[in-house]
This record gives sequence, structure tokens and C-alpha cells, in this order.
Amino acid sequence: RQVNVYQIWCNLKPGVRDHEFMTELTRYLEKLKADGKLEHFRILRAKLGLAPRELREFCIMLEFDDLAQLDAAFGQVATRADPIESLHHAVNSRVQDVMFALYRDFPDPVRSYGQEKF
Repeated sequence: RQVNVYQIWCNLKPGVRDHEFMTELTRYLEKLKADGKLEHFRILRAKLGLAPRELREFCIMLEFDDLAQLDAAFGQVATRADPIESLHHAVNSRVQDVMFALYRDFPDPVRSYGQEKF
């Protein structure tokens, strides 16, 4: 299975409790998943503070089957209509220092590699 992985790194705003953040983030991502806009997600936290200074305490990995599914997820959130807007706001209002990246499995099936097999 080849996937596109949208990664988000963030820190919590001062005073935000980690369990509150996890509850709201899980609700939001489960809604996207239930709506078919997300295949899988992982929520990671730096252990013992062992992370490069440039990264953040939390890393959220969102897996999409293709860019069309990712675009559909962005489209749903961009409506700013409930229930997704309330769920998104409950997460977004608790974080700071946010960074994003988009990666894909490699090698991927759309690229021609001649006779080589990976």
C-alpha cells in the first residue's frame, strides 16, 4: 500500500493539558476518518524530550491513499461548517509553533524505474 503522509509538528499552548489535546485531536481525526477523508493517523510525542530543537513536542502523521483524498479532507475543513469546524477549532486553539510537511512512500508506483525492482 502506497500512501501520502501529511505530517504536523506542534507544541501545546501554555496551560493546555496533554490529555485535553489528545481527546480533541482524536475526535477531530476520527471524524475525518469516518467521513472517508483520512485512512489512518498516528499521534507521537517526543519521549524524554529527545527531539531535535527544530521539531516540536508532538508529531501527528495523517495517511491518505492519494492526493484526491487529502484534497477532500482539506475541502471539508475549509467549509468552516459544523461539525468539522468545531472539531478543528478545538484542536487548533490548543497548539502553537505548528509546522507541516507532505511525504509519500518511496519508491512509488507512478514513477518509471526501467527494469529495476524495488
